[in-house]
Amino acid sequence: MEKAKIKIMIADDHIIFRKGLKKILETVSRLSIIGEAENGLDLLSRASRMQPDVILMDVSMPIMDGVMATKELSKRYGNPRIIALSVFGQESHIMEMLEAGAIGYVMKSAGRKEIVEAIESVYGHRPYFCTESSRQITDLIEKYQSGYRNHLVVFTEREKDIIQLICKGCTSKEVAANLFISQRTVEGHRTRIMQKMRVKSIAGLVAYACEKGLYKGE
Repeated sequence: MEKAKIKIMIADDHIIFRKGLKKILETVSRLSIIGEAENGLDLLSRASRMQPDVILMDVSMPIMDGVMATKELSKRYGNPRIIALSVFGQESHIMEMLEAGAIGYVMKSAGRKEIVEAIESVYGHRPYFCTESSRQITDLIEKYQSGYRNHLVVFTEREKDIIQLICKGCTSKEVAANLFISQRTVEGHRTRIMQKMRVKSIAGLVAYACEKGLYKGE
């Protein structure tokens, strides 16, 4: 049985780079380039309609940069599969992208093979970090990977809000009403929160939240 194609979106304000990357990835049979965006705001609008599996996101873009767009996507969807695209000299921005919710990064100078490896890895929810890195970013990433292996769990602001309300005893319907989102969205977030915590019940969720200081009661 043939594997489903991985739906890709590319967000970059440099049209020549964007079109070149698209042309390269179109030669890979398992990948489907479903859309492009020239800035973060444009991406948010298009991503909501197109529902990409993986987003290749430029760090520096006008109007809304990659960091802000990644934060917003994390808030909306919980665990978006985002790969940061960068050039040398953007070390601090790369770490901001990872902290915002990206789970991989590649240099814009990376070859086709490495970019495809990054996409495959991130599609499977596995972090991927470019092999061509400065010493500074390599050191930072080693710390990041160590935390990932040791189950360093990072929750988005939306997830933290939902955790607080669940711990207060709110139902999914009540959480939805409080946060002005749909009940289905709440349930999706709750499932991802429990997966991150590695718990199987609401009681486990509450116990975890209290233990980790995510909820301290009133």
